[in-house]
Amino acid sequence: MWREPAQRISERALSLWRIYGAIQAGITLLVSIAVGGAVYFWNWPEWLLAIAASIILIELILSVWLIPDLRWKRWRYEVTEQDIELQHGIFIIQRTLVPMVRVQHVDTEQGPLLRKYRLSTISISTAATVHKIPALDEQEAEELRRSISSLARVAEDDV
Repeated sequence: MWREPAQRISERALSLWRIYGAIQAGITLLVSIAVGGAVYFWNWPEWLLAIAASIILIELILSVWLIPDLRWKRWRYEVTEQDIELQHGIFIIQRTLVPMVRVQHVDTEQGPLLRKYRLSTISISTAATVHKIPALDEQEAEELRRSISSLARVAEDDV
């Protein structure tokens, strides 16, 4: 059996992801209101309102309560001298191993909601793609960014 990476992201990510889910549900609500207007003004079938209400309810349950919990439980990472291991996914768990010698640079990102919850996202760039570790505590993200940068320089010197 394989061993999971040891580190978890911040538990405050749950609140953040629930807000993202509520925003998404709010957009769906606006579309549903437009459908309601079409039903009222253009005599569209009323069963469209029932479908729109069902979609909003399902989206609220999934994107505000269920998915953030599952997502947080699955998100793990671990940084060693040789590589960075990432694990995430809800139904399909994806595991990624990034060798330190492939790391080109490391950034931290912080939008308005991340800043409100004192969280940051780390972006690890390689020649092929960018890997992200979301919703880390600000201080932990800064320490991790410096650590990965330092380890990547050491790994590059060893080549």
